Amino acid sequence: MSERAEAAITAIEAAFAERGGDSYGERLSQLDHALQCADLAAEAGAQEPLIAAALLHDFGHLFEGQGDVAEREGRDARHEADGARRLAAWFGPSVTRPIALHVAAKRYLCAVEADYLAGLSRASILSLALQGGPFDAEQARRFARAPSAADAVRLRRWDDLGKVEGKATPSLSSWLPMLARLVEEA
Repeated sequence: MSERAEAAITAIEAAFAERGGDSYGERLSQLDHALQCADLAAEAGAQEPLIAAALLHDFGHLFEGQGDVAEREGRDARHEADGARRLAAWFGPSVTRPIALHVAAKRYLCAVEADYLAGLSRASILSLALQGGPFDAEQARRFARAPSAADAVRLRRWDDLGKVEGKATPSLSSWLPMLARLVEEA
């Protein structure tokens, strides 16, 4: 493993070790949510970059003190932008773009699918309001044309489903060789 990949893996492991046990407004930890999302992506046959994006999509939450900033402070910490920016030091756009767009994907789905909003968790509804609410028709059209929009929508669906208390998943360490390969390829 190269020094660059080793540095990335060490930083990712450290971030999850330090803050992965935090709640993020749901009834499970940041780490459990991340592992469930990665597992759902793998079960769906996603390519490795999208599995990595599913695993790391809330990475920005690990640096804002706690992932429940919306509930505690009533503000949007823009975790998607922060996480994508931090991860861009190691990963290419096939990993970071879906991460950067996963909040916009929620706003998009609220605009284009009548039942989507009704299925959101309480924490997701609160964060949606802080993130600007559902897109209007023009915003939805622009989002749909964006590079990686389709991957961001897939990631968003796993994000919504990856909230099952006590669900067994592969460990973080099981995903590290994949992450190292993706760093090497970037």
